[in-house]
Amino acid sequence: MTDHACICVCIKGCLKGYGHQNSDLRVNFIFLHTVLLLLLLLLLLLLLFNLYTPALLYCGVELSRRREGSQVSAGATREPRSTEWVNAATDQRLPTLKGGFPWGSPGLPKMTMASGTRPVGCYPSNPAGVTREYKLVMLGAGGVGKSAMTMQFVSRQFPEDHDPTIEDDYKIRVRVDDEPVNLDIVDTTGQAEFTALRNRYLSAGEGFIICYSVTDRQSFDAVREFKELIDQVGHTNDTPVVLVGNKSDLKQLRQVTKEEGLALAQEFSCPFFETSAAYRCYVDNVFHTLVQEIRRKEKEAVLDVKKKSKPKSNIWKKIKSPFQKNKDSVA
Repeated sequence: MTDHACICVCIKGCLKGYGHQNSDLRVNFIFLHTVLLLLLLLLLLLLLFNLYTPALLYCGVELSRRREGSQVSAGATREPRSTEWVNAATDQRLPTLKGGFPWGSPGLPKMTMASGTRPVGCYPSNPAGVTREYKLVMLGAGGVGKSAMTMQFVSRQFPEDHDPTIEDDYKIRVRVDDEPVNLDIVDTTGQAEFTALRNRYLSAGEGFIICYSVTDRQSFDAVREFKELIDQVGHTNDTPVVLVGNKSDLKQLRQVTKEEGLALAQEFSCPFFETSAAYRCYVDNVFHTLVQEIRRKEKEAVLDVKKKSKPKSNIWKKIKSPFQKNKDSVA
């Protein structure tokens, strides 16, 4: 074989070996590229898992809570404010006068509603025997703000235009002293021509809110008449009552002083509030306090019955008899 032929054979052998090496490198590169892609995909899956797992768990917890809540009650209710003497806007304790009755000052913006609408805050009640229902009656002269107070308590709305009430019934479920209660609030008329209709609710009411306007002296003078009607129908002067002086925000038009209202409340032995239905000051406290008064008087009545019906113990008679004999002998 010539030198030229040997050189050609060597070159072919080198090229063939280089081709094998190049193919091996290409396979290794594809393998490494695939491994890197798999690692990137795995990291992406881990990242997505960390991002969405808390949200999925939160949704699951919320769903279970809603299911549990639907078994207890058909509708959710708002947590009420505390029944302590606090400012309705800031939840800060306000100063009180003698007797522990607070004076409030307006601090919330007015809340308006469309003219002609009457909201009714109806909430489904719990099964019978679980939630107690209280029937509350609003009393007072016409135009003192009975309807405005009730609407603010039930729906947090204030009617700008005065629409004389004939008879309105509101139902709402709230919590008083951390206990759910159903309130049936009857807003009666203050007009004289509907006196018979108003008196019909005096016998059914468990507690009464007697309202007057601090800007109307005649409405304050009429309070005694309403209190006498309550006592006559209930055959007692111990019916739960809360006295309310409304429109306390109209300071320039005031005709009845705070001291006069407090003195009358002390005469009735009942709680007293000065409220502003326009600014929702102490509106919640009025209704919550009346429920507390009903509960307190019911407990007192039960204790009185137990004391009267409880017979004297025979053991006490045996212990007492020797001392009684000694006392008689000394005498």
